[in-house]
Amino acid sequence: MLLSVVVPVHRVQGYLRAALESVIDQSVRDWELIAVGTGPPDGGLAIAQEFAERDTRVRVLHQDRPGEPDAPGDPEALGAARNAGAAEARGTYLLFLDGDGLLLPGALAEIAERVAADRPDVLSLGHDRVDWWGEVRPGDALPAAHKQLFRRAFWTAHGLRFTEGPYDDVVPVHRAALLASDAGTLAALDRICVRHHLRRTGTFATTPGRAHFAVIDVYGQLVTETGGDPRIRAARTAHLRAVLDDPGRIAPADRADFFRAAGLSGRYAAHRARGAVLARRTRARAALRAGRKSLRARVMRAAYRLDLRRPLDPGLAVYGAYWNRGVACNPAAIYAKARELVPHIRGVWVVSSRHRDRMPPGVPYVIEGSRAYWRTMATATYLVNNSSFPGGFTKRPGQIYLQTHHGTPLKTMGLDQRPYPALTGGVSFERIVAHTDQWDFSLSANPHTTEVWDRVYPSSYEHLPLGYPRNDILFTATREQAEEIRAGLGIAPGRTVLLYAPTHRDYRKGFVPRLDLESFARALGPEYVVLVRAHYFYGRAAGLGAGERVVDVTGHPRVEELFLAADGLITDYSSLMFDYACLDRPIITYAPDWAAYRAARGTYVDLFSGRPGDAPGAVATTEDELRELLLSGAWRSPETAVLRAAFRSRFCPYDDGHAAERVVRRVFPTVAD
Repeated sequence: MLLSVVVPVHRVQGYLRAALESVIDQSVRDWELIAVGTGPPDGGLAIAQEFAERDTRVRVLHQDRPGEPDAPGDPEALGAARNAGAAEARGTYLLFLDGDGLLLPGALAEIAERVAADRPDVLSLGHDRVDWWGEVRPGDALPAAHKQLFRRAFWTAHGLRFTEGPYDDVVPVHRAALLASDAGTLAALDRICVRHHLRRTGTFATTPGRAHFAVIDVYGQLVTETGGDPRIRAARTAHLRAVLDDPGRIAPADRADFFRAAGLSGRYAAHRARGAVLARRTRARAALRAGRKSLRARVMRAAYRLDLRRPLDPGLAVYGAYWNRGVACNPAAIYAKARELVPHIRGVWVVSSRHRDRMPPGVPYVIEGSRAYWRTMATATYLVNNSSFPGGFTKRPGQIYLQTHHGTPLKTMGLDQRPYPALTGGVSFERIVAHTDQWDFSLSANPHTTEVWDRVYPSSYEHLPLGYPRNDILFTATREQAEEIRAGLGIAPGRTVLLYAPTHRDYRKGFVPRLDLESFARALGPEYVVLVRAHYFYGRAAGLGAGERVVDVTGHPRVEELFLAADGLITDYSSLMFDYACLDRPIITYAPDWAAYRAARGTYVDLFSGRPGDAPGAVATTEDELRELLLSGAWRSPETAVLRAAFRSRFCPYDDGHAAERVVRRVFPTVAD
């Protein structure tokens, strides 16, 4: 076997799937992949096990580390994982690929050709880096295991091991290079083979603190082991200066101490002066971008700044949904449960002036941008939203922000939208990231969602795998409640109700259904009623005429009630399919423009793959196919039930009717102070 690829999988769930696929997709097949998990099992370990079930060349190791902290600042797990993988390896060469890295297409073919020709002990690989904005940068000269290929017999013969602590690869990488240079074969491959992700948060490299002082001791150990080799001393100086200048590693208050402890030449004052100049330039550019504000806005902001000096109110929570459209979705369910479990915490909603008529009687609210809004945002301890709060508020220390989101991602979200021009007009990805930096908690409906959010919203928050509170009613509602909802919609008893709920298209304005709805309803016959719900971006109505068989329910305040009324769902790429699946009722995917939508928007799930768990049921691409599915009964056949069961297993594992309670007990204090 040519190659053993060792991949640590802990705390990389948002990136790991791409890393593993980058190995599996290589044209050279003579390899094994050893995925190593350390610490408490997380989404990364589950992803690795999924790949192991698909490909026998993938093996999964899991090492329990009792008492070890599950945090970005726990670098010891990385060295332990790499050592464990190397001990189990069987390949001629070792490659230590990061769980958030990539092996670029064609890389293994180039590597195989080079090692066959030269048989090096150490092969230095061409590499680059990509930041969270997607900008590819040249590689650096600092030591890192992912940039090297090691002959396994050479690695073992010299007793090379990663140190189990910060900067675990410094010693083995430098020692291997010296040994291969002096008494073996050291070669270099200029082709870019490995790409390293520069992540904003969630890694040791992005967690400033005195733990990074450990690099000084690591180099002290290395200098001793190599007899003070001048090459190591030069590398030490370069690496320590790079660590000092990296704001993700050394906090400003610790830089002078680090400089002195490292014994670096020169004076630290020079570093500090250079940093001050750069900071002034940054502030000047920010001031120019800010521009002028209206007089009213300036007055409001001045008052807001005064309110920020007020103490936080521990009994105040502010809620928002769908960009200030009223009481809805997960925040609504959390608000209702909080009133029951923590009545000492008052809830206030943020709503825009054009949607204030949607507010239920007796529910407190403030109008976005008003004086009351800014005071509420300044003093509330708890912030709950499924989108974002308006106006650029300043999150204060002590405020707790729960981002509930409003759907499982089928289409690309966050930073993954950058490659799609139809989506990015007017979108500021810098603002998206600034917003995610405010979150303390991010609610997740399933492991797929956690994996995506972890990557596309790269900030330091805690994932809450607790399910979606808005779906609780789908488990707790009675038959009588469902019949009452149907009656309220004017649906006669005994009718089969289909909910048609397509999503919006970023490349098309206005609601344009891909069905001739009246003709479709007539073809189905009088026993069917079609409820039509346009995406909320299109307003409160779908622009349909009144009819007995086709009912416009776009303006209905709760989509969950429409779910309860419907015997089946017809949708395309809407995230509603993931919620409706909780009911275990038939779902038809009607996707006449699948290729165009996927090219314009990008998707995470292939509805046409045929794999269990991808599609929730029957699939149609034309109106004739859709009509035939319904008239033949194939839409609710045993075969579609099997597909739906796999889909529910993948996307509905957390929902059980108690999500709101779990969220309230996790986020809010359950008794008054």
